Amino acid sequence: MNVIDLAWWELAIAASMVVALAITSTLARLNVGKPILVAAARTVIQLSLIGLVLEALFAVGSFHWVALMATVMLLVAGREVMARQKHRLTGGWAFGIGTVSMFISGFSVTVLTLTVVIGPDPWYTPQYAIPLLGMLLGNTMTGVSLSLDRLTEAVWRQRAVIENRLMLGQSWQDAIGDFRREAMRAGMMPMINSMAAAGIVSLPGMMTGQILGGSPPSVAVKYQILVMFTITVGSGFGSMAAVSAGSRRLFDERERLRIDRLSAAKG
Repeated sequence: MNVIDLAWWELAIAASMVVALAITSTLARLNVGKPILVAAARTVIQLSLIGLVLEALFAVGSFHWVALMATVMLLVAGREVMARQKHRLTGGWAFGIGTVSMFISGFSVTVLTLTVVIGPDPWYTPQYAIPLLGMLLGNTMTGVSLSLDRLTEAVWRQRAVIENRLMLGQSWQDAIGDFRREAMRAGMMPMINSMAAAGIVSLPGMMTGQILGGSPPSVAVKYQILVMFTITVGSGFGSMAAVSAGSRRLFDERERLRIDRLSAAKG
């Protein structure tokens, strides 16, 4: 099966629909017209550049270049996690906790999947490693950012409740326990919903891309199941690790709530 290539003028038709959406939202006074256009422009520029980078990376196939690419992806994801929080941990902790959590969960699951399940030779073959890591990091980033934002927002709003619990003799784990659990659930819920709706409500992106690229649907289905399971595992463990580390940072060695370790709301 031959893959149908797309001309730039055909992509321009799709772009015109995005412009129409931006104009419509502006007329409706939604204040998202400019962000839509900026995001669309970033999409074109970033994906075009990454296409060139990946072509060069696939041609070289060196472990050092794959590791460098993976490191850049991780650092950018860590920055996005920090930027999406309304109240963030001060002193670089928001970036550090998010990045380390994604590294522990995303990289470990990616390496395990490449070495044990897929088994390319070598295991870091960029055609497999980079797309898989990208999907894992992207979804883990969403889970970690949602969970940390839910945690810090709850602590900021309910600090009086937490302090009252501490004064009544509860440990810091018990005082913040329900907020931690709710934050972890918030980070896992998007992937749970995606798995529940896959194949009935939606056809996931990787499966659709493989089918459009000419792969048999049976092969595309197996890869999509693998990807959704690994993404769920990475996102779940990443959310739990981030919330655990973030909640501990909010208390000092004497188990006092340190609300000063959270920044004020942005904007």
